[in-house]
Amino acid sequence: MTFPASPEHPIDVSIVIVSFNTREVLRECLQSIEREAGGLSVEVLIVDNHSSDGSPEMVEKDYPSVRLFRSDVNLGFGAANNVALAHTRGRYVVLLNSDAFLCPGSLHLAVAHMDANPKAGLAGGRLVGRDHSWQPSARMFPALWSDAFVFTGLAGRFPKSRLFGHFDRTWADQSVASEVDWVPGAFSILRAETLAQAGFFDPVFFLYSEEVDLCRRIKQAGWQIWYWPDIVIIHIGGESSRQVKTLEMSSTGAQLILWRMRSTLLYYRKHHGSAAWFAKAQETTLYRLTALRNAFSKDPRRIARARESRNLVTLMRQAWNDTSGGRISPPRPW
Repeated sequence: MTFPASPEHPIDVSIVIVSFNTREVLRECLQSIEREAGGLSVEVLIVDNHSSDGSPEMVEKDYPSVRLFRSDVNLGFGAANNVALAHTRGRYVVLLNSDAFLCPGSLHLAVAHMDANPKAGLAGGRLVGRDHSWQPSARMFPALWSDAFVFTGLAGRFPKSRLFGHFDRTWADQSVASEVDWVPGAFSILRAETLAQAGFFDPVFFLYSEEVDLCRRIKQAGWQIWYWPDIVIIHIGGESSRQVKTLEMSSTGAQLILWRMRSTLLYYRKHHGSAAWFAKAQETTLYRLTALRNAFSKDPRRIARARESRNLVTLMRQAWNDTSGGRISPPRPW
């Protein structure tokens, strides 16, 4: 994979990918970049988070022009991105998951939109599955009240409500470009000067909430966050998370529950202080109520639901202890 890059032709886009045991989808990701980079000066930087599936060897053999950084440990998402971000040379930086693939025209559209919107510091596109089913692509900052709607299922039951569907903006027309609070880390494009001003990812977040924190700091620095639906990205989701076999997974999105809880507490403590305690109390109370409601049923599904809820209470207690109430990040790797 070779792209034009010289002092006379500045790099347009630095594409940063973090990989952890995703060799085959990483190959597909790189193939999509190869297809879509024509006419742009592009560099690709990959940080391998101590993969054991031959991912870095594949990159070295098949894509020798890619700048590969090998880590001796799994740094997590944000800290691994930071390794490559320190070496990017593009006027724009694209953060791309190894399980995300550029659709036709997406990279050129991303650059064109950023060129046309000088106040945009970071932007994302429309995330879809392989079957082009919609995925949440533009979100609002977390709040205790909107978290409660998600945990209780009200957000899913009333997706068209501006109140209940606030967090994922499920009420909004997804075909309309919008200024939003944050976009998922599967794909985003940033200005180099925005990163220089707002800073890189906060390494206290091993996984989850790191892009929310970055977007909040970007907005605090005076930049806008945009969602542009004509930029389409195929995103499988959860490929790296599925490589971790030791922790209980959520029923959707292959999300590592304990890690999500830790990051939630770290985020609330950083940006909302004592709200971290209320976030813990709210989740724990909802899980306990769910366990109580299903505790005396003979239905195997409800019995399992009660057991799961009790396990979630235990995990939140562990997350609170692990982070000292959101004040410290446990040593990496989590």
